[in-house]
Amino acid sequence: MAANVYKGFSSCEDYGFKDQITRAALSIPSNIAEGMEKESVKEQLRFLDIAKGSTAEFATQAYIAMDIKYIEKSIGKEWIETSNHLLAMLSNLRKNLKNCVNHEKS
Repeated sequence: MAANVYKGFSSCEDYGFKDQITRAALSIPSNIAEGMEKESVKEQLRFLDIAKGSTAEFATQAYIAMDIKYIEKSIGKEWIETSNHLLAMLSNLRKNLKNCVNHEKS
């Protein structure tokens, strides 16, 4: 998705908006990758939370981009749907990591 966002905004001249939405999109997989390389589950969970926040931020910006006609509605809806799937997957991953920790403690 991040690559598609970069491509979708390659010709956008609103550099502030372009920078914000592309950084949010790039932050999602970057924080997942960085977090999963951490040793402690507490740190992994923290990075997953950051990725979830970036996902919500990105979806909000996609709605705005559609409203101000920076992207086609079909593209925006696709990105938002992908964001919703990512949020669900991140929530499940977070829950599973917490369950692993709780099982180890018992």
